[in-house]
Amino acid sequence: MSAEFLIFVLKNNRTMKRKALTLLLVTIPLLTFARNEIDSLLHALDKTIDNYQIYGQRKEDKLSRLKELLKIAPSDEQRYSICGQLYNEYSPYTSDSALIYARKKLQIAEKLNNKRNITDARLNLAAIMGTVGMYKEAIDILGMVDIKSSPDLKAYYYHIYRTIYGSMSDYAVSNQEKVRYDMLTARYRDSLLVSNPPRSSTHIMVNSDRLIVNRNYDAALKLLLGYFPTIPVENHDRAIIAYSISQAYHGKKEREQEKKWLTISAISDLQSANKEYISLRSLAYLLYEDGDIDRAYKYMKRSLNDALFCKARLRTYEISQMMPIIDNAYGRENQARQRQLVIFLISISVLSLFLIIAIVSLYRHMQNLAKARKEISAANDRLSALNQELNETNEQLKNTNITLSEASLIKEEYIGRYMDQCSVYIDKLDEYRRQLNKTATAGRMEDLMKAIKSKQFIEDELAEFYSNFDSTFLHLFPNFIEEFNSLLAEGEKITPKPGEHLTTELRIFALIRLGITDSVKISHFLRYSLSTIYNYRTKIRNKAAGPRDDFENQVMKIGTGEKS
Repeated sequence: MSAEFLIFVLKNNRTMKRKALTLLLVTIPLLTFARNEIDSLLHALDKTIDNYQIYGQRKEDKLSRLKELLKIAPSDEQRYSICGQLYNEYSPYTSDSALIYARKKLQIAEKLNNKRNITDARLNLAAIMGTVGMYKEAIDILGMVDIKSSPDLKAYYYHIYRTIYGSMSDYAVSNQEKVRYDMLTARYRDSLLVSNPPRSSTHIMVNSDRLIVNRNYDAALKLLLGYFPTIPVENHDRAIIAYSISQAYHGKKEREQEKKWLTISAISDLQSANKEYISLRSLAYLLYEDGDIDRAYKYMKRSLNDALFCKARLRTYEISQMMPIIDNAYGRENQARQRQLVIFLISISVLSLFLIIAIVSLYRHMQNLAKARKEISAANDRLSALNQELNETNEQLKNTNITLSEASLIKEEYIGRYMDQCSVYIDKLDEYRRQLNKTATAGRMEDLMKAIKSKQFIEDELAEFYSNFDSTFLHLFPNFIEEFNSLLAEGEKITPKPGEHLTTELRIFALIRLGITDSVKISHFLRYSLSTIYNYRTKIRNKAAGPRDDFENQVMKIGTGEKS
């Protein structure tokens, strides 16, 4: 296990009684896709690495102030407290310095003969020795601790044991030793859970670690993702929790989410000037596997420099195992880029030579081309004007041809029907005349007067006339009813009754489609009053799906194939 969790517990012991502040943690806008989100986070991490000296200087300034306070401290109690602060600041920053101040803290505690302070200082010394890999020495010091006399430090005591055995398990040579160290790690983890309140940050961290070890990743994520937003932005615990979240996603094999949370953890580590970390190195290896060699090399180099600065020997060893692989890949990529650069330079040189030749050749034709361009430009202007006129003429001819073709078709159809109808009407009138003649000859004057006064003959002929008109019109425009209804609003469609071709409304607009738009002519044709025709037209226009004023224009386009 890393020193990040140690820092977490130490800070928690100092701030356990304070409420965590709920702040907005995501400073980079979250986009629709995870890939864009990770790219944004990596860009932020790049900037953080570029500005690492700024964060380092802040850390140095803080350490300098504490050292000045230590020099002028008037009492051993204050010197003990300041040494503790210096130890806490140096633990994730420079291990050698943290070891020095842990020993100074122990010396002052022994001088004060305060059992609780002696226990606390010994725990600090054991913890930093575990960080630098001095496991035997750390366990020996822990064996000297009488934790029963300082129950408030019991959680810290169990945490150090757990961290040391966890690290020993990670670097165990044989499987037998690893199993033993894992068992001890689990035992002290359980002790930690018992020693901390269920809702404390330490309990949450240890419990999530237990869940991840037991491969209960969803439960761990539910716990960690719920706790993460409560951590203040400036608190380094964000880096520790974000790293734990990344490990849960690693277990779930959700690579993009793992990268995202490793990046968040690395940003927090670097901004707090923490030199002893895992996130950036782990992220570098993932990027190396993804083929992002430049970033992988940059991140791994930063990790190595920080590990060397911190004197974190185990971290240095881990990085040294991976650095040559990434360094070789980076070198190969650079060599490939150099070869490409040489090829590009040669290509550019050849192209430049051809370009010079082409420029000289083109310059010779510039003057001739200038004159030709002017003439062509003038000719193009004239052609454009002529084309415009031609297009307008063609459009007019097209519309005229459509109208003529349609009119010709209508005329042919209606002339034929008209001649047939006239012939039929002549025959009917002749038959009617004969019937009246027979009635008159027979002296049946009363029947004769009755026949003359009856309108039945006219009504029958009108009905047949309208039926012939409807069938002729629908023969010319078979889709008239469907296209006409498509111009009406939803629920306003007009459907003829069974056995009926066109309704009165449809017949009015059929006449309009044929070009008879005068209401007087329509009223005469259909034997309705002028006001009735006007009301019908107004009523239908009010049902139009589109603009009312354009409705009859749209009716005129039915059957032409033109879209409204």
